[in-house]
Amino acid sequence: MAAEIVNPRSDSASGSTDQDGGAEPLDSFDPAFALHRGGKMAVQATVPLRDKDDLSLAYTPGVARVCTAIAEQPELVNDYTWKSSVVAVVTDGTAVLGLGDIGPEASLPVMEGKAILFKQFGGVDAVPLALACTDVDEIVETVVRLAPSFGGINLEDISAPRCFEIERKLQERVDIPVFHDDQHGTAVVTLAALRNAARLSRREIGQLRAVISGAGAAGVAIAKMLVEAGIGDVALADRKGIISADRDDLTEVKRQVAGFTNKAGLKGTLEDALAGADVFIGVSGGTVAEEAVASMAEGAFVFAMANPNPEVHPDVAHKYAAVVATGRSDFPNQINNVLAFPGIFAGALQVRASRITEGMKIAAAEALAAVVGDDLAADYVIPSPFDERVAPAVTAAVAAAARAEGVARR
Repeated sequence: MAAEIVNPRSDSASGSTDQDGGAEPLDSFDPAFALHRGGKMAVQATVPLRDKDDLSLAYTPGVARVCTAIAEQPELVNDYTWKSSVVAVVTDGTAVLGLGDIGPEASLPVMEGKAILFKQFGGVDAVPLALACTDVDEIVETVVRLAPSFGGINLEDISAPRCFEIERKLQERVDIPVFHDDQHGTAVVTLAALRNAARLSRREIGQLRAVISGAGAAGVAIAKMLVEAGIGDVALADRKGIISADRDDLTEVKRQVAGFTNKAGLKGTLEDALAGADVFIGVSGGTVAEEAVASMAEGAFVFAMANPNPEVHPDVAHKYAAVVATGRSDFPNQINNVLAFPGIFAGALQVRASRITEGMKIAAAEALAAVVGDDLAADYVIPSPFDERVAPAVTAAVAAAARAEGVARR
């Protein structure tokens, strides 16, 4: 069902210019602009304001009693404000979708979209915050100062390698969950799909050798999570080839990656690594030659997740692979972050977790994989974002893991 447009176009809205110099509204010919007119979200009161009695409770003088109580017992802020149920979606606009560094203003439609996904799929309120700075320390200091208003921080569309440092520094400075979705959301859903693909082929994760194309935020996080989950071996390749400890051109993050990946000591190109590999995971936006896909092991899995053009087109991948997944909604097995982040934050907020641990992310992946259940098939290794079982399953698993790992505060 199409979304209802609650902010109709006003006659004063600007748009494209026609040949006569008049303004022709963009949404007169593009439904995407029509849907975005006025933004995709709004603030709504959760209490009535019908008369002076309501006003005296929601605002002065009643609100003063609540403020005084919180000043005396700061932890009460979680019970008597929205703090414990709202997430800040923070970006600097430097790595927006496949558009790159387009700036904070141009990033806002995506951040609004992220916020309504939080609400729709996880019941979590979220506020988009596009920051007009790109310096690591400036971003960190800004978010630290904003943190008292929120129960969690979702970092979004911040370019690598700065995103790694920003997340790490924020985790050290605030006592609420900080989660970079481009890294960890992608990794959680990828692991869930891989677990089910392995189950379908009657293999264990530990029997698989994977190759990841792309060593940015998503590629590094996927590698870490696969290692944590017990993958047999995983190698990453960037534009210059396979990441290995003997390369002298690695960033600090890639040097760390080289320390826990590529146990086989592979060298050369991505295509070299794919020979005999069991799994291809694409998060690079490049193109992989059909000959390289054909060189993979029998019964291989191809997860080509670049959008809108997968590294390996599904028609090609299906010639050689037992399971094929993409990042697109028009093919089966869509590896979509929305399967993960709403439930992960809902679970963390439910128990007022101080952070999101590796164990919580692994639990989210296992819960997501379990939703598929006995319906497992080559074209169904990961559920749909619209499967109503997804968010509750992930929420419950993350909350339980937070308690088990000692980061829950209720």
